[in-house]
Amino acid sequence: MHPPLALHQHQDCAQVIQALHACHQSSLWAKYTGGCNSLKEELTQCLRAERLERTTKNRDDAAQRRQKTQAVWAAIDAES
Repeated sequence: MHPPLALHQHQDCAQVIQALHACHQSSLWAKYTGGCNSLKEELTQCLRAERLERTTKNRDDAAQRRQKTQAVWAAIDAES
């Protein structure tokens, strides 16, 4: 299962998304018998890479915010 495939949200995977949609529209038989599974697996890997990149960025941003907060609290404690 994957998230909604909005092209503006997954720009790195746009080509794979379009290819999967084209495969699904070209033949219902291929859609339901696994003819598009290779594209779906490629899409899954692409979305996973996007998610890992986003997770890493969020973790780094959170660490920076935490350091700033700790510095502010340390300054407040030093003044007290």
